Amino acid sequence: MADDTLRIDRSAKTLRTLALERMREAIMDFHFQPGERLVERPLCDQLGVSRSVVREVLRQLETEGLVQMIPGHGPAVAKPDLGRTDEIYELRALLEGIAARACATSATDDQIALLDAALTKLLEAWASGVPAEVMRATASFYEVLFEAADKRIAWEIVTGLNVRINQLRSMTILSQNRREPAIAEMHAIMDAIRSRKPEAAEAAARRHVETAWQIARDALRLGSPQSRPAGSGR
Repeated sequence: MADDTLRIDRSAKTLRTLALERMREAIMDFHFQPGERLVERPLCDQLGVSRSVVREVLRQLETEGLVQMIPGHGPAVAKPDLGRTDEIYELRALLEGIAARACATSATDDQIALLDAALTKLLEAWASGVPAEVMRATASFYEVLFEAADKRIAWEIVTGLNVRINQLRSMTILSQNRREPAIAEMHAIMDAIRSRKPEAAEAAARRHVETAWQIARDALRLGSPQSRPAGSGR
């Protein structure tokens, strides 16, 4: 008889993955507010999964920084703090600036065409006004950028930060009057890359991050932005 001790339960893995993705989106879309308790039984009912799956999902979200354990109260949606925000945006400004400079210096015409296509999809996502779509398209754009820049290690670092970045990015997407400036900033990055101007590309990428950085700071100081009119941006 075959030894089944190492057999993968594909259906359970898929269910856990789907529940994890749904919870991530719910937190980043502010369906659950920062500081809100996450009670297992209601989550089981809402997600349609078992308590064991919910526990696994909450543990994973805790490792990603989206959930925190509060002594005496259990899991709750993590509240981003200014110290963490500053560090994340410092890293973003540095790494995205480096990638934009390298892309302007050495990217092939085909790679720049791929980057243009990724920007077009990002603009379409902004037009949709759906924050989750904007975040997915933004991640895709930067993946193409870092690949064209041949900055794979830097992209691995950014990928490791993506969940925390997305929680903060969701705040800037929901902020007022962000869409048009953000679009202009992205065009400035692409114009500099197409023109093969490394310094201008790095400066434009840094400006884009720094603007989002200030919006995230303001959002954290004022509280959750869920009640503000939805715009688009990053």
